Amino acid sequence: MESMSDRQSSTPQAAERVIHNPVSGERIVIRTTAAQTDGRLLVFDLSLPPGGHVPARHAHPSQEERFTVIEGHMRFRFAGKTCAVNPGESVVVPKGQPHWFGNPGPEPSLARVEVRPALRTQEFFEANETIAQAGHFLGTRLPRLSDLAAVLLEYEREVSVPIVPAAVIRRLLAPLAWFGRRRLRAR
Repeated sequence: MESMSDRQSSTPQAAERVIHNPVSGERIVIRTTAAQTDGRLLVFDLSLPPGGHVPARHAHPSQEERFTVIEGHMRFRFAGKTCAVNPGESVVVPKGQPHWFGNPGPEPSLARVEVRPALRTQEFFEANETIAQAGHFLGTRLPRLSDLAAVLLEYEREVSVPIVPAAVIRRLLAPLAWFGRRRLRAR
């Protein structure tokens, strides 16, 4: 008779997806996909080099993020506070809460991140990777505004610009996003 462990070991596992953003230094290893959880959860490991950080303060309109630091240290800014998170400690960023995070330490940091619900967060990371690897940074660490506009509008359920109403963002970025979508489709 086949045991439960035999069945589990014969079940093919999803291939590990590694997403790297050379601009921010973020390295994301997808551990559990939205498809595996019926959209309830996305789990990934986030590595940041010394001094690495997310490109900008942002919010997730309908998602909660839980960061558990595994190695190194991370610093978070949200709700008017800055907090240092050490290995074994967690921080939860509530949905809609503007936040920023980075690695203040001299060594790489590693955190396990859980995003609930998953929505299309993995696809958002992949779109950012595509833009970053294209090398269109106008001599800076920033992508072309048209590419950024296309991604922000496409993934507005996953990420938002704090303080600026979504309707204003849509109106301001729509013309630029048109150019960005054309360029992204051409790739």
